[in-house]
Amino acid sequence: MPLSRTPFNFIHCDVFADRPYSGNSLAVFTDCAGLSGPQMLTIAQEMRHFESIFLSEENGHICARVFDLFEELPFAGHPIIGAACSLHKESGTGDSREWSIGLQGGREVTVSTQHRDGRYFGTLDQGRPEMIGTVDTQERQGIARAFNLDQLADFPLEVISTGLKYLVVPVAGGLKDARITVPDLERTLHRLGAEFAYLVDVNTLEGRHWNNDGIMEDVATGSAAGVVGAYALKHGLAEPGRSFSLKQGHFMGRPSEIIVTSFGTPDDIARVTVAGEVAHVGRGKVIAP
Repeated sequence: MPLSRTPFNFIHCDVFADRPYSGNSLAVFTDCAGLSGPQMLTIAQEMRHFESIFLSEENGHICARVFDLFEELPFAGHPIIGAACSLHKESGTGDSREWSIGLQGGREVTVSTQHRDGRYFGTLDQGRPEMIGTVDTQERQGIARAFNLDQLADFPLEVISTGLKYLVVPVAGGLKDARITVPDLERTLHRLGAEFAYLVDVNTLEGRHWNNDGIMEDVATGSAAGVVGAYALKHGLAEPGRSFSLKQGHFMGRPSEIIVTSFGTPDDIARVTVAGEVAHVGRGKVIAP
């Protein structure tokens, strides 16, 4: 078949960053009607961002599909916030906007965006977290070894989801030397009911996250930030309705700040919001593969 020459526009932005060339980079494709899932995955792999997001509009309704370098994801934090702030910038209207974005699988999320002094800020409501379960204490030593840690903090290992199932790995120091040391982490996570793992220092509220093969580290993980918000409220590390800053990306030279707010009580977490600034870097076009 001949190569399609139809260009698809994208916006390059950095999420959870107060300036360009920091935070978590993202490609936002603003009108992807006609692109198939395999084509989107190929484009995402070409762009080489940790994730890319592809938008389309159907009868006035915004739909989004998110891809990392390996597969389509049913949910992701920084791509949705980056997309909403980019749509706000493109619209050129209003200091405050609200966006309803439909995801694969039928989930609908709401993002509020603000434009102040030339800067964009987005808040994603991740809804009520699913508290999947606490991991047996006999797993602690093996999980510590899997991340090159001497020991874990005196908090439980817990699996929580606001769209993706994360194993929260609590640490008290040692983040600098953390890395994935086992080839079968994904198998272990699946056995524990999780899809990914997120390390969080319970003293400094700084986190780290990798793809399960350990090759690529994420700069700022919005989906995991919602999970950390639920975990922090449940275990007394955060107060209801009071925002805290989750740091990430420091060890990669791209410091990021995610603003997390949990609502409800430690025994009944009603919802979690994740927010941050978005800095716009540039724009471009690609042709369909």
